[in-house]
Amino acid sequence: MKSGKLIDTIQIEHATDSVNDYGTPETVWRPFASVRAERIDQTTEEFMRAGGATDEEALVFRIRHLDGVTNADRVLWHGEAFNIRQVTPIGRRKGLDLRCTRLPT
Repeated sequence: MKSGKLIDTIQIEHATDSVNDYGTPETVWRPFASVRAERIDQTTEEFMRAGGATDEEALVFRIRHLDGVTNADRVLWHGEAFNIRQVTPIGRRKGLDLRCTRLPT
């Protein structure tokens, strides 16, 4: 993996469950790692669902290998949150491909 291609910076966050002041459980996102990444692919697809047509934006980021990244995490890129749908290892601990979809705002 050539470092010159890693031009974007992304932040990976883990979800942690906590209880707020009113006793209601809530999910809080905590920073896990800030890494350099290469944006491999960015696409938008339109789907017909019960509520009508919706667009879904998908991105694939390539990063150096990092232990602990799972589908339960999310990526922050340019201030927007993306759900990690698939983590694909590259080689023997060489890197990871993170297939992500934009979270609704």
